[in-house]
Amino acid sequence: MLTRLYRITLLLLLSIPVYSQSKSITTMMQQKQVNSTCLSIGKKLSSVTFNECLELNLSPSQHHSVKHNSLLLKEYPPLLKRRQPQAKILMLGGIHGDEYSSVTIMFKWMSILEKYHSGLFHWKIAPLVNPDGLLQKKSRRINANGVDLNRNFPNNGDPKASLEYWKNRAYSDVRRYPGPAPTSEPETQWIVELIKEFKPDAIVAVHAPYGIVDYDGPPQPPSHLGPLYLKLLGTYPGSLGNYAGLQQEIPVVTIELPYAGIMPSNQEVGRIWVDMVRWLRKNIPQKVKSNEL
Repeated sequence: MLTRLYRITLLLLLSIPVYSQSKSITTMMQQKQVNSTCLSIGKKLSSVTFNECLELNLSPSQHHSVKHNSLLLKEYPPLLKRRQPQAKILMLGGIHGDEYSSVTIMFKWMSILEKYHSGLFHWKIAPLVNPDGLLQKKSRRINANGVDLNRNFPNNGDPKASLEYWKNRAYSDVRRYPGPAPTSEPETQWIVELIKEFKPDAIVAVHAPYGIVDYDGPPQPPSHLGPLYLKLLGTYPGSLGNYAGLQQEIPVVTIELPYAGIMPSNQEVGRIWVDMVRWLRKNIPQKVKSNEL
């Protein structure tokens, strides 16, 4: 009896450090992924330093790009002791790797949330969807497979729509190649999975350099966000606006900054943010209060 008890006790004692060591190794590997991506971002973008990136405590999503760069995510969860969040908002930057400002502004807005997250919304933010496009020596719109991620989303069950549109309308533009099939790319697969799991009530995607606000889905679009005014560009097969806005009926606000390589002023960054939050607060369906959250 004592021998058996001794063996059980010994096994339990031995299991503790094994579990702790495994957990520690996993945490170290995740931090290494974050450190590596933050270092690369800091080297590439003059307006985002390595330390600024690290201080945001981004999390690896367990998903990776074609070149195995970690796809990072930041969550600002509900603050239930303060209030019930009105809605869930997904924000996406750097879908096109050569649109530097679309990545930088994500870090600026996350810095605002670090100080002022009030629990009004439950946020998930992916500041750099296309790390392979951004982090190579000469940044490109497309990912490492030569695919435009904003033409690689599902097409309402039609697997050929994006490719046929590209061949008929934009065949000479390799920068807009939609890939061999919808969601052929790991980065797009991740965003589709994120939308399904998170079930956002609105999506904000940032691009450049048209200097406007574009919009897809219900309800009424914002007339302007800061200095950027509404101008509908239309939807394309395989675009995020088509997939989420039209097919899923999730409001998609597309912010097109004026320049890909030059950031708006700090004042303009703040004005866009304030107007966006004001529009979200006023227009996102209120039904989520009772049945989703």
